[in-house]
Amino acid sequence: MRSLHAILLYLICISFINAKKMRWCTVSDPEQRKCAELAKALVAALPPAAVAAFARLSCVRAYSTTDCINKIRANRADLVTLDAGEVYSAAKQFDLVAIAREIYSESSCILSVAVVRNGSLDIRSLRGTRSCHSGVRWTAGWSLPLGFLLSQNYLTWTKERPLSQDVSNFFSASCVPGAAALAPPLCALCRGQRSYIPQRNYHCETSHSEPFYNSHGALRCLRTGAGDVAFVDHLALASIEESERDEFRLLCTDGTLAPLSHYKNCNLGRGPGGGMVTRHNYCKIARKFLMAVQMLFGHRGREKHRFQLFNSSSFEENDLLFKDDTEKLHILPDVKDVSQVLGLDYVALLKGLGHEGSSLEDSVVRWCCISLAEQKKCEQWALSIKSDPLVCVRAVSMSDCVEKIKRDEVDAVSLDATHSFIAGKCGLVPVVTEYYGKECDPAEGATHLEMDVLPPVAGVAVVKRSSRNMFIGNLGGRRSCHGHMYGPAGWLLPYRHNLNLERNDSFACDPNQVYSSVFWKGCLPGSQGSLCKVCMGGVGEAATKRCADNHNERYYGNMGALRCLVGDASGKSYGDVAFLEHHNLEANILSLASTGWAEGWLPSDFELMCGDGRRAPLSDWDSCNLGLIPPNIIMTRPVLTARVYDFLMKSQETLAANPESEFKLFQSQQYGESDLLFKDATQCFVHTSHMDYRTILGEDFYRHAETVFNCTHSDILEFCNQDVCSIF
Repeated sequence: MRSLHAILLYLICISFINAKKMRWCTVSDPEQRKCAELAKALVAALPPAAVAAFARLSCVRAYSTTDCINKIRANRADLVTLDAGEVYSAAKQFDLVAIAREIYSESSCILSVAVVRNGSLDIRSLRGTRSCHSGVRWTAGWSLPLGFLLSQNYLTWTKERPLSQDVSNFFSASCVPGAAALAPPLCALCRGQRSYIPQRNYHCETSHSEPFYNSHGALRCLRTGAGDVAFVDHLALASIEESERDEFRLLCTDGTLAPLSHYKNCNLGRGPGGGMVTRHNYCKIARKFLMAVQMLFGHRGREKHRFQLFNSSSFEENDLLFKDDTEKLHILPDVKDVSQVLGLDYVALLKGLGHEGSSLEDSVVRWCCISLAEQKKCEQWALSIKSDPLVCVRAVSMSDCVEKIKRDEVDAVSLDATHSFIAGKCGLVPVVTEYYGKECDPAEGATHLEMDVLPPVAGVAVVKRSSRNMFIGNLGGRRSCHGHMYGPAGWLLPYRHNLNLERNDSFACDPNQVYSSVFWKGCLPGSQGSLCKVCMGGVGEAATKRCADNHNERYYGNMGALRCLVGDASGKSYGDVAFLEHHNLEANILSLASTGWAEGWLPSDFELMCGDGRRAPLSDWDSCNLGLIPPNIIMTRPVLTARVYDFLMKSQETLAANPESEFKLFQSQQYGESDLLFKDATQCFVHTSHMDYRTILGEDFYRHAETVFNCTHSDILEFCNQDVCSIF
C-alpha cells in the first residue's frame, strides 16, 4: 500500500515538470513564513524528477484576501484559501473557480455562534451593543447571524440602501474586517495599523495583521473588552482555555444562554466551510498541487514529520493557509456553478443579503402556484392588493414548489403538513400558519394573531351511504381516491389502519406499497401504476396528463377526491372510498352541482368509515376519523421570513378593509376548485415564525412522518439531502 501511495504521488508530481510556477497568495507575515516553509519542505520531500517543478512554489504577499482575489484574477498569484462567503464573491464577481473545500472533524460545514461574556444580553437585545465579526460577508461572522436577525425582524433592512449601512446603525460600534469600503462605522473597534499606503494599512483588513481578523480575532475582540458580542464559527471555541470557559456563554435563538459546549443546539445556523480558488485555466494544475501537498503533509501524509499542512502553532498565529481544524481537503471536480460547491441554501441566503447587489426581485414576493386555477386566483390576488408587488410563478406540484423555493426561483407557498415536514428537512422555515378557528376579528387586531395551539383538521374516509358492505377492514380489491401524493389525509394517515384484514403487512411502513397491495386501482395524483388508473387528467386550458400532482388533474385534492368518489358527469370513472379532510366537506358536496360536475348529491348521501369498523354521519368527524392533521404552513427561505410576513399581513389587512371586494383570499369556488393557494377553511393567518416547523407539526405527527420517509423513497427529500449541511 505504501509503495502504491508513492507511485501515485510520483505520477501527480511528474505532471508538474512542464507546469507554470505555483504562486500561493498570503495575507500576513506569519502566513508568508508558513508558505515559505512549505516550499522548503516540498524541495526536501519530493522525488528528484519532480523537484524542479515544485521547487518553483513561491509565496505572493498580499495585504488582504480581497487583494489576493485581485492578484489571482490578474495572473499575479494562483491560489488562496477563502471563507465560503468570499468564495462566492470570487466566483460571481471575479470569475474565479473553487477547486477544493476544507473538511473538518465533524463535517465540511461550520456553525455560526454568538459569544458573550456572562451577563444580561440575549439574542433579542443586541441593538446598540458593540459587535465583533470574523469578516464582512463571511459565513459565521456575517451572513448567518444577519440572516437570522433579519428573519426574526430583530434587524430591519430598508432595501433602498446596502445592508451594511443598516447593520452599522443596529450596532453602536463594530469591527468587521473588510467592511471599510462598505460602511466605515463597521470598522470603529478594529485595532490594525492605519496607513494611507494600502500595502501598509492593516486596519479593518481581512489579514492576520488586523488583530481582530477571523473568528479567533473576533473572540480576541470580545475577550479584550472591545466588544460585547462576537460572531464566530464553532471551531474557534476550542481556543478558549478551560479555565476561562465559564466566563462566556452562547446566545441561543430562543432567547436563552448556553455553555460553549452546547454549540450544536445553540447556534445561528450552519453553512459551508473554507475553500480554495484559482483561475479557470489553472484548475487542473492547482488540483494536482493540492492533492500532492495533502498526500505529503496532511494528517496522514508520509512526510508530515517535515511539515504539517494543517497546523500553524509554530508560527504564532491561527489558521494560516488553511484552518487548523481541517482534517483533509476535498478536491472538487469540474463544476458549472458555485451553488454546487456552497449549496443552494447558502447561495440563496447570500442573494437574499444582497451579495449580488439589488435587483427587481428584492421588491417582489414570488408565490408558487401549482395549477392554472391557482395561477388565476394568484393573479387576482396581485390585482386586489396595495402591498408589495406579487408575482405568480407556476410549478407542477407542492414538491416542485419546495424545490423552486430552495433554488431561489420562487419565495413562498402554503404547504400541507406532510409537505411542511419535507420543506423543513429542505431548510425552509415557517412564516405564518393557516388558522381554522373562530377568533379572527380584524377589528380586534387579529390580523396579527399569535398563538401556540392551533386547531387541526381531521382526515376522514368517506363512502356513499348506499355502499352498505364497506368498512375499514374489508377494502381489499376496491377503488380508492386519495387527494394527492404525500397529502396527510389521503396518503399519510390511511395506511396506518388495517384497511384489509387479509392483506400482507410486510409493507406496513410504505404507504404507496400498502395502497397498491390493498386496492384494485385508484387515483393518487403524483403516483404511478394502478394508483393512477382511476384518475382523469385535465381538459381545456388545464389539459394535463392523467395523475398530475396538481389541480389540473380533476381528481386532485379534497374536491378532487370527492369527485372521484361520485364519478364524472356520466357516472363513470369513480372510486369506492375517498380519503380526504373533513373541512368544507359538506360545502364541497353541495358545490358538485353548482360547478357542473354532478347533480343530485347531498351530504346525507355519504357516511364516514371509522377506524374501529363503524360507520357514522359526516357530522361525527371528531369521533370518527383516521387522525388529526396540523394546519397548513406558509414557508420560505430563512432570510425572507420578515418580508413574506409583512407582505401577508398587508394583504390580509387590505382585503379585510375592503369586504366588498370580489376577491376573497380564502375562497376558491369561483375558480371551479377548492383550497387554491390556501385552504378555504382558513379564517386568518397566525404568526408562527418564532416557532420551528417541528413544533408547529407536533411531535406525534413529526415522528410519524419521519418513520414513513425512513422507508419510503422520495425524490424531493433526496434532492434536499444532497444540499442540507450536516454537522453530525
